[in-house]
Amino acid sequence: MVQDQKTLGDILRDKGVITEEQLQKALKHQEENEDMRLGDALVQLNLSTWDDVTRALGEMLGYEVIDLRKTDISVEAIEMVPKSTAQTHRLLPIALNDGVLTVAITDPFDLYAMDNLRFLLNTDVRCVLAAPDSVDEAIDRYYGVEESTVDNMLQEFTDSDIGYEHSGVEIERGETAEESDDAPMIRLVHLIISEAVRERASDIHIEPLENRLRIRYRIDGICHEVDAPPKKLQAAMISRVKIISGMDIAEKRKPQDGRIAMSVAGKKLDLRVSALPAYHGESVVMRILEKESILINLQELGFHETDYKRFQGIIRRPNGIFLVTGPTGSGKTTTLYAALNELNRPDKKIITAEDPVEYMLTGINQCEVNTKTGLTFGRILRSMLRQAPNIILIGEIRDAETATIAVEAALTGHLVFSTLHTNDAPGAITRLIDMGVKPFLVASAVQAIMAQRLVRTICSQCKTPTELDPRELQAVGLKPEDIRSVTIYKGAGCAYCRNTGYRGRIAVFELMQMDGQLRDMTFRRETHSDIRKQARMSGMVTLREDGIRKVLAGITTLEEALEETSAETEEAMLGSVGT
Repeated sequence: MVQDQKTLGDILRDKGVITEEQLQKALKHQEENEDMRLGDALVQLNLSTWDDVTRALGEMLGYEVIDLRKTDISVEAIEMVPKSTAQTHRLLPIALNDGVLTVAITDPFDLYAMDNLRFLLNTDVRCVLAAPDSVDEAIDRYYGVEESTVDNMLQEFTDSDIGYEHSGVEIERGETAEESDDAPMIRLVHLIISEAVRERASDIHIEPLENRLRIRYRIDGICHEVDAPPKKLQAAMISRVKIISGMDIAEKRKPQDGRIAMSVAGKKLDLRVSALPAYHGESVVMRILEKESILINLQELGFHETDYKRFQGIIRRPNGIFLVTGPTGSGKTTTLYAALNELNRPDKKIITAEDPVEYMLTGINQCEVNTKTGLTFGRILRSMLRQAPNIILIGEIRDAETATIAVEAALTGHLVFSTLHTNDAPGAITRLIDMGVKPFLVASAVQAIMAQRLVRTICSQCKTPTELDPRELQAVGLKPEDIRSVTIYKGAGCAYCRNTGYRGRIAVFELMQMDGQLRDMTFRRETHSDIRKQARMSGMVTLREDGIRKVLAGITTLEEALEETSAETEEAMLGSVGT
């Protein structure tokens, strides 16, 4: 061991990956979480990537670092190590040469894993380092998910197991099944959830049909059907989900809501569960919220450079209302939380009113609506204003009372963030007035409105150049000469993206900043279309135009941009689209 050896944090700081301030922030986060390593803290806080951390670890300890996405994996090597061992120790065998097995590991300090592998295989093992997320993806890719699918696990059920779980009597008496971690139904439900997390699903849908039970994962906004247990296990599975989410399993005629807190593969999860009585049984949806995933930087949201500068200026104003609009699941909460995370400083007091609180933010006072106790948005907001906050977040403006209080707060020196359900940014103006807010108050209080949608991004592993049909170009107002200097891409489809050609999502934005003319039009209650035209003349880039910018930048496809954004018929499409 070399004296004065640099630490992981020192190496990352010296390489410019993180700043000294970010290093101290990560060290503090590490102290607050027992047994957490610095690398985990940096990744959880979105201060670094696993690739950067792994390269720094390799430099610190003298390990070779490889990129599994660019490495040829030997089938012979894969067959030597069981999938259970690879998953348990988070490693991947990659090559066998002259009796020496080369293994990609994620934890160079886990000496037991290497000793165990040498003992099991009776062979020499050479270790190289790889990023944990790439090892997890490679395990799924090369071993497949067959070993851990629901179908194979169901083979473990015996007739007595099924009879016991399906009877319902023992379940309703209490947590009899939980006395053993090996109870088949417990493991089955946990498997379904853990597979969903591994597949990056945002929701799990358990849907009883007439002759079968259907399970679907929503991945990047699209539902994918997966293996499901037989219909006879439907009641037992739904009862199990209701037990762990705190619902009344005897109540099957009314809708219920619950929550599950759990950890899967080191990730802290909060699952919001909804049970809805349907014709063939209760339909259950589990919304998966990763507590750490909301810690996203503004730069990662997908802003174009011009919109990013405008957005930064807007959220640093001392007062006024900033609204984010869009349908459910369009990333509005993530955007607002990213803004709050940016503004969260010791000299600012931030209070939120949410229904429900989706993610916990350190240093921010978060209040959850509870209608059963009379804790409504209006009541929280009135009490909130007496606590002298600088910044207020209202989860959603749903009624005239909430809208009026938000406007009053903005006009009395508070910066107010909130969401609204409208199709575009200008539509929020008419929506607030329709709710009953006086036009002159809307004109005075609102600083900016941003509409957004999520589009799928092209898979990095199967990204290939393509050409656009002239009719497609014409449909979006582009000409062949407009794209001669850029390369258009699409995803060919591979195991990494489930053969969809897409992996991950990014937002497209429509940012309307209020100016004197727009305020005057709002005061005069002019129509939505007139306000939209004026906003375009004032520099607003529409959702579709921002989508096309991301197509020209090679981030998404034209099909995806067109599907997720609506066409504007009032003016020419290209307007302010730039490359």
